Amino acid sequence: MQKKALIVFSGGLDSILAAEVLKRQDFEVTALTFVTPFFDAEKAKESTQKLEIKHIVKEITKEHLKIVKNPPRGYGKNMNPCIDCHGFMFKLAGKIMQEKGIDLLATGEVLGQRPFSQNKQALKLIEKIAGLENRILRPLCAKNLPETDYEKEGLIDREELLDFEGKSRKPQLALAKKYKIDYFPSPAGGCLLTDPGFSKRLKDLFEHHPEAQEDEINLLKVGRQFWAGENKVIIGRDKVDNQNLKDIFSKHTMIMLKLAEYPGPLGVVHIASEDDFDEALKLAAEKIKYYSTKTRGLDEVILIYWGKKEGKTRC
Repeated sequence: MQKKALIVFSGGLDSILAAEVLKRQDFEVTALTFVTPFFDAEKAKESTQKLEIKHIVKEITKEHLKIVKNPPRGYGKNMNPCIDCHGFMFKLAGKIMQEKGIDLLATGEVLGQRPFSQNKQALKLIEKIAGLENRILRPLCAKNLPETDYEKEGLIDREELLDFEGKSRKPQLALAKKYKIDYFPSPAGGCLLTDPGFSKRLKDLFEHHPEAQEDEINLLKVGRQFWAGENKVIIGRDKVDNQNLKDIFSKHTMIMLKLAEYPGPLGVVHIASEDDFDEALKLAAEKIKYYSTKTRGLDEVILIYWGKKEGKTRC
């Protein structure tokens, strides 16, 4: 019977190489990618197609948000609760592994690549949180870590694993060349919680709305941001922003505004407080008028709005 491995998979070079190491030790590899408003599965989908391996995508927003708002082991440099986040994800991965009868759990992590979550102490703590002590294999740096149970049991050959360590990408690039892998994505992107600008917006949101959920968090990714009392006003900066606002728009919690007679940016108000609605509507109208080059100098313009409320306003 063929051996089976489950790898927690981002789609980046490290996870691609870790999956390839497992394939070369005769494992049938399945990739597992988690999805929240802070990270998606697009890179992972592309990479798994190129690797020709199975792919599981699991949405975890509700439970993950609880960790982001109150991480027991704290944050990294920004709003990234990496240790608690990784522990949570590996715990879920362990359950999926058991349900599907998979033999081994792995990840593309490299020792020392991230100082907060990928030092030896942190890696062991993550295993403890997940209830998987000595049961997470890190093929790219396994020789710099204690043997896992998989290696002790002879399920995988330790001599065929690697000893990468630190932030340098040279060993990974050399291995990719050796394996003739040329389809890996750039290292840019990843988790928004590590981004300083986004983290600032998120912290600000939690201070205003501690119970904020997915709709409000998605709005943080787009446009110019303003507060009107307890309501958030977002103004698109270009066509891409305008389209993203349309995609995020929810008629249940928001209104959308646009100029009635002129081209210009779209605006969205997330209505958290009915008491502050008039203030938010006025601010959104003023900002749209200002940021449209066609209306900035006019005495008055008409805007229409729709969604949770419908009507017209003048500015």
